[in-house]
Amino acid sequence: MVKKNDQLVVTIEDIGSEGEGIGKYEGYTLFIKNTVVGDKVLVKVMKAGKSYGYAKLLEVIEASPYRVILRCDKAEKCGGCQIMHIDYAKQLEYKENKVRNCLARIGGFENIPMEPILGMEKPYYYRNKSQFPVGKNKEGKVIIGFYAERTHSIIDTDHCYIGAEINMPIIRFMRSFIEKYNIEPYNETKHMGLLRHILIRVGYTTGEVMVCLVINGRDFPHKKELVEGLRKIPGITSICLNINTAKTNVILGEEVIKVWGETYITDYIGSIKYRISPLSFFQVNPLQTHRLYQIALDYAGLTGDEVVWDLYCGIGTISLFLAKKARKVYGVEIIPQAIDDARTNANINGIENVEFFVGAAEEVFPRKHNEENIKADVIVVDPPRKGCDQKLLDTIISIAPKKVVYVSCDPATLARDLKYLNANGYELKKVRAVDQFAHSSHVETVALMIKV
Repeated sequence: MVKKNDQLVVTIEDIGSEGEGIGKYEGYTLFIKNTVVGDKVLVKVMKAGKSYGYAKLLEVIEASPYRVILRCDKAEKCGGCQIMHIDYAKQLEYKENKVRNCLARIGGFENIPMEPILGMEKPYYYRNKSQFPVGKNKEGKVIIGFYAERTHSIIDTDHCYIGAEINMPIIRFMRSFIEKYNIEPYNETKHMGLLRHILIRVGYTTGEVMVCLVINGRDFPHKKELVEGLRKIPGITSICLNINTAKTNVILGEEVIKVWGETYITDYIGSIKYRISPLSFFQVNPLQTHRLYQIALDYAGLTGDEVVWDLYCGIGTISLFLAKKARKVYGVEIIPQAIDDARTNANINGIENVEFFVGAAEEVFPRKHNEENIKADVIVVDPPRKGCDQKLLDTIISIAPKKVVYVSCDPATLARDLKYLNANGYELKKVRAVDQFAHSSHVETVALMIKV
């Protein structure tokens, strides 16, 4: 019987949904982080249930051929890169299998029409948004970095291999600035101190860079020196403050104050231009997002005569993409600021065949359809990780569009929702996974359902 604190030798046979290795000891299943299929490892059991447990890697006895040397010495502690130790081609295979297995196991699909996963050409330095918590260590030294996985302990670092390269000089400058002017970092426990986070957003096409300081207060000292120092870094076009005085672990507050430049940057996905504020939701990997949306557009198969609904539309990223090929696009999103951004983005691009509504998709969509007789030839959904609301799926089934294009960030909820659509008159025609987040266990997927 396996028990806590046992030290065991196991061989890793599979990878779990969060990127952890799975091995067996005399039929007992163990989940072990930072391991790879093919590794022979010495582990210590940390938690033991009846049929499975969790263990900590102590030593790699024989390394898998798929194990690679970590570029980042923080990766095993930081929560951002769960599978950086796995060869990138093997990461893609894992993610494609993750989607396929969810569709088979949860969705009940057989002969799944999967197209090859779309990987990244350059799987490093791809994130256009990074949020660095600021604090002090036990010795009182300023620390800036990322939270350790499942904690609010800050791992001190100037360098992140998946963040934009411009982050490094910005964080180095901010570290010296905080120390020079004795800026007090925020203390979560005591709810004291000024500087909570440093938010950096980068326009990958435009080269524009935003530095937004999240503060527990209304003002920031030495703004003149702050601006002078940051402006020496190439690309800085926006320096602003975000006011968050609440005792919360939510990073951003509602109010943004301009310090210098604009309170937004601009960037492109394909040929569409977007205005991005500190509060805007914008995909963190614009190159792969372009490819993701192109797949969604291809799956929609628009001829120019369709009425399309984009549900959970955010700031209109997919809506504006679809509008190039549709007669009319309607976007629905529950967050008012996102709809404001969507309308601004439509105006910036001179796109007139789109209309945006604020509200819950499951309420706005059927109301507009029933009261104003607005039809739907194609419905695109891009829901949060929890998937589509049951009421929304029922509405889609009752309105019966010819096509449903489902963009998903969670294969499990995707499989659940596709199963429901499949049981109610829709056939799964195409599926393709897209790697938006290299070195993490997350995967995006696009699926096409056709009314039969």
